[in-house]
Amino acid sequence: MLGIIGRAKSRQAAPAGFTATMKKQHAERVALVTGAGRGIGRAIAVELARRGFSLCLAARTRTELEETRRLSGLAPHHSLIVLIDLAEEDAPEVLLDAMLGHFARIDLLVNNAGWAPARTPLMRFKSKDESRVLAVNLHAPIALARMAAARMEPGSAIINVASSAAYGAPAGEAVYAAAKAGLVAFTRACFKEFRAAGIKTSVIVPGLVDTGFIPANKRLDRAAMLRPEDVAAAAMQIIDSPPHLCPLEIVVEPQRDPMR
Repeated sequence: MLGIIGRAKSRQAAPAGFTATMKKQHAERVALVTGAGRGIGRAIAVELARRGFSLCLAARTRTELEETRRLSGLAPHHSLIVLIDLAEEDAPEVLLDAMLGHFARIDLLVNNAGWAPARTPLMRFKSKDESRVLAVNLHAPIALARMAAARMEPGSAIINVASSAAYGAPAGEAVYAAAKAGLVAFTRACFKEFRAAGIKTSVIVPGLVDTGFIPANKRLDRAAMLRPEDVAAAAMQIIDSPPHLCPLEIVVEPQRDPMR
């Protein structure tokens, strides 16, 4: 599935020296945010727009992405919407091609899209759900990071959004926990590979966040949960960090335990 809304009709090649000069300005930087239609992805996208980034907004639902665009305040030529299902094998390549075809650059990749079914004991876990969990939460971020890094310049960054399930490994979330733990390990390995190129690679590991990803549960005090804006703030810490350091992993937990 692919839909592109707001593609530029044509672009002229940048003059020599243009890229190096504009890299210094947030106003000319471009970010790709997956899962940008709601929750954490939307919060990160809106905050990036406030800081002057142009955006490629990727998710499966057009109305949600259009609302994110509206909240960002960006005009269509500064906010490309790509409707895509990252569970599909060729989706990462198709998505990045669409973004580069519009903006001709990528300065920030935010691998935020995630998917998991309701908690299910492993012995009853469906094969199709296993494939989708691994595709969206691990395979797509790996592919996007690999391809994006090849097009990035020094000063760029890759931010992966994992989950406390990577460490807590709750019962009923075995495959999801494995995927998110893999994403943490992948981030650490990428940091070692990309650091010499001046590309920051970081992972945010949030606890329970009050989004539609977590269904209603009488045992949960949603008022105690993190807000999507809390995770966005962690992402901004990475973006705002000085060139000589990389916040490799940021763990964000609610101060009060949301479990009743």
